[in-house]
Amino acid sequence: MADNAEEREQVIPIELERLRPFRDHPFKVQKDAEMVDLINSIRQFGILTPLIVRPTKEGFYEIISGHRRCFAARELEYTKVPVIIRVMDYPEAVIAMVDANMNREKILPSEKARAYRIKYEALKYRGGRKKIRGQIDPRYAGKSTLEIVGDMYGESPKQVQRWMKLTKLIPELMEKIDAGKMGFCPASDLADLKPEEQKIVYEAMKYAQASPSISQASRLRQLSLEGRFSKSTTREILSEIKKGEVRRVIFKNEQLYNYFPRNSTPAQMKEEILRILSIWSKENENK
Repeated sequence: MADNAEEREQVIPIELERLRPFRDHPFKVQKDAEMVDLINSIRQFGILTPLIVRPTKEGFYEIISGHRRCFAARELEYTKVPVIIRVMDYPEAVIAMVDANMNREKILPSEKARAYRIKYEALKYRGGRKKIRGQIDPRYAGKSTLEIVGDMYGESPKQVQRWMKLTKLIPELMEKIDAGKMGFCPASDLADLKPEEQKIVYEAMKYAQASPSISQASRLRQLSLEGRFSKSTTREILSEIKKGEVRRVIFKNEQLYNYFPRNSTPAQMKEEILRILSIWSKENENK
């Protein structure tokens, strides 16, 4: 068994065409500024850290760690990359894959939510607390899976649960969180809404040009639980003046439609109002 383990840990070159991304990989791989830096580093020094892969029945290798290095290698037209092959079952591979990526400097909320979800499910699949107790760390003896995930990443079980709830959000709302246009707490409440209700919230956000506060999201969740959720009520709630906005000038869309075509978007009306005010300001300066 020791010899086999040593063989698996040897670094060997594998053709890129034989590699496949992890099928539930929750972390985005894209050509952003960090990727450009990685490409330049690999161009200069090569791939210093081998990829970790596992063999598949189809004869390919599934990437456990190294999706970004693989992407960079393809950009540089490499034909082979150094890898370490490890034989793992699916739950083991999920745990290793998440652990390898959670130390990234920047992790999007959607990535973190999905990573917590799949790791939680993998740990549960491993047999619950009894098996986890023997396979992971004696410190986790007698703890629930939520507690174990929380301990691993410095979160409370309740917070882990709230993160995992975000995976129920429709893509449009998840994008709002990733873009920093909606807070974690409101998003957690909205995740309890039905998908069709979430779509109404998304459309109401565009209508009101606003994201829900914690209070507004909580009220929308309560309306859903009581069966009183509606499009009109959602628009009314999101159009309310929030605390901190009392010094802002607010117009409802219906007021502005007296002066703009009905198909005008809030952004178009805002741009036109600012343009008119700019002209008015210049005219008054000349008087």
